[in-house]
Amino acid sequence: MTAGETPGARSRDAREEQDASRRTRLASERTYLAWWRTGLAAFAVSLGAGRLVPAIAGGPQVLYSIVGILFALLGVTLIGYGRRRGREVDVAISEGRYQRPDERVLALLALVAAVGGVLLIALILIGR
Repeated sequence: MTAGETPGARSRDAREEQDASRRTRLASERTYLAWWRTGLAAFAVSLGAGRLVPAIAGGPQVLYSIVGILFALLGVTLIGYGRRRGREVDVAISEGRYQRPDERVLALLALVAAVGGVLLIALILIGR
């Protein structure tokens, strides 16, 4: 204990540090769950584009199936990378450091989502 420091101040600092660590871990868990939600949303788009829309609207089934498969693969990748990212962040938090996301994976995810979106636009225009 240093001059002027009380025993209560030291335990309060330790509690605040523990609370900050707990909040950081809970934020990491929420982020992991967001990866899951996004992956599940991609699965919903996959099902909608690959099965539901062609059944209702007609049109080129093969193209709808390709878009559906693309979004299903996006969903699988999102959930898989979310798990990997969650583990990396947990280790980084334990070591008191920050773990940057893999920019290549983020770029790939963005590219696949953009291509899927463009294909959906094309299918909407073709279906008119």
